[in-house]
Amino acid sequence: MHTIVCIKQVLDPEIPPAKFKIDPEGKKVIPPPGVPPVISVFDERAVEAACRLKDKHKGKITVISMGPGKVADVIKHAIAMGADDGFVLQDPAFENLDSFGTAYVLGKAIQKIGGYDLVLCGRYSADWNNGQVGSILAEILGISVVTSACDIEAVDKKLRVKRILKDGYEVLEAPMPSLITVSGEIGLPRLPAGMRLMIASKKQIPVWKAQDIGAEPSALDKANAHLEVTGLSVPARKTECEFVTGNTPGEAADNLALKLVKLM
Repeated sequence: MHTIVCIKQVLDPEIPPAKFKIDPEGKKVIPPPGVPPVISVFDERAVEAACRLKDKHKGKITVISMGPGKVADVIKHAIAMGADDGFVLQDPAFENLDSFGTAYVLGKAIQKIGGYDLVLCGRYSADWNNGQVGSILAEILGISVVTSACDIEAVDKKLRVKRILKDGYEVLEAPMPSLITVSGEIGLPRLPAGMRLMIASKKQIPVWKAQDIGAEPSALDKANAHLEVTGLSVPARKTECEFVTGNTPGEAADNLALKLVKLM
């Protein structure tokens, strides 16, 4: 069984708010110095789901990630968890793409890799939270898609997926290959083991550019993007405090109840 996992490098969600800064003109986040980026939390769950399937059915896990800088670090993190190989998609033409452009690049890379039984993505990324790439990617690849999975099983060359709903869950069956987006309810990811860390540190991660995957320049043209960021700002924080009093504890409780009713 060959599983391909799409992962993304994001700013560490645990960075102090004081270090989070943006470039309003460039409409982008400024990476804080001294704080390395990390794998997106739901993508890490997707790697965990792939590792569980590999534990049961053997096979191979390939991870791919698109982005600038030292994105190979998240590939090595996935290999330390149990993945076998990985590829970095890095080209100036890949920068600042919308969800459709990102899915297009990932799709071209997956088509080049070929021979897959399952594609896994995180439910959504921990930075923009759009949750669109997985479904668009499935459309590009021409395969079925199941979103928000909390459990995945491979049975008789089919996939049995437990999918989270607002009021419970449902169990679906999908053919191989299919694309599944993984939710946090699948459970905590495993910690990279010592031997796997050594393997990952020595692994050479190939870098693919646009020409390596046969990406068409028109599909990467920002003028053809489906989404445009018109503004980016940090929300203004405002704190108000009001003391609710009364001549007696009972009267203070009544006054508090009246205040809460007005707010509803």
